[in-house]
Amino acid sequence: MKYSAVDMDRRTVLKLLGGLAGCAMLPEAWAAEGRTLLRRPIPSSGESLPSIGLGTSRVFDVDDSPASRAPLKDVLAALVADGGSVVDTSPMYGRAEEVVGDLVSDGDLRQRMFLATKVWTSGGASGIKQMEESMRLLRVKVIDLMQIHNLLDWESHIGTLRAWKDQGRIRYLGITHYRVDAYPALESVMNSEALDFVQLNYSILTPAAEERLLPLAAEKGIAVLVNRPYENGAVFSMTRGLALPEWAGELAIHSWGQFCLKWVLSNPAVTCAIPGTSKPRHMIDNLGAGFGPLPDEAQREQMRQFILQAG
Repeated sequence: MKYSAVDMDRRTVLKLLGGLAGCAMLPEAWAAEGRTLLRRPIPSSGESLPSIGLGTSRVFDVDDSPASRAPLKDVLAALVADGGSVVDTSPMYGRAEEVVGDLVSDGDLRQRMFLATKVWTSGGASGIKQMEESMRLLRVKVIDLMQIHNLLDWESHIGTLRAWKDQGRIRYLGITHYRVDAYPALESVMNSEALDFVQLNYSILTPAAEERLLPLAAEKGIAVLVNRPYENGAVFSMTRGLALPEWAGELAIHSWGQFCLKWVLSNPAVTCAIPGTSKPRHMIDNLGAGFGPLPDEAQREQMRQFILQAG
């Protein structure tokens, strides 16, 4: 059975999520004061993107059943209701592209989305075939961002991506990886190629990207998507049962997820963080990190030391 996403405003989402409406973590509290979700520019164009997005690895690889699809439709509705738009997927993620395509195909929801996917195969011809299949699954004629997944055979794909951008088939191109040991390869491509985006892992537990890659992205004018901001849940294991420090309130932090995301976003080279979730309440909580103040350098260090001591 196919499902399509419905367009929802904040009030509809909060009604949908019931008792969450009174929680301090909700972006609604900021919106009531006239504040908006933090946005940052894509350097190559000046277009701004919301600072919190959605990753789909594992969580959107589901079947057609209502029980599987309905919560994901609500996640997407929650994302756009409070100003988000970035959804990142890949052929590597099982049925995720198909699920995203099904759920954003109705109404004006697609017009409010920034869809990013990847090419993940070897050989130029194979890459073209895969990217055309991604367009079919996502139900789009133009993909906002096409990335070379984990740099797999990037030399074969980069020319195609440039040609597709010139032809208007994609709007932006980029490269990705999720491991620190791939940083030298990422750095090399960032130095040698004209890129719009780089996607990499960066978190309060693994800050290595700020040593070379984030400064390089800022220097070269490359937008940065951050994956694994929670270290695959490791932060939550470390902080389970632990209360937030009182001083977190100064930064409008109301959850450990917001604690981690605000730390990531406080690096100005970061354009958007894309934690994955299949739960609407977690999507709303994640979005809360994009409202209110960000930590300064002293607060960033205080936050990192607190987490390390918790572990």
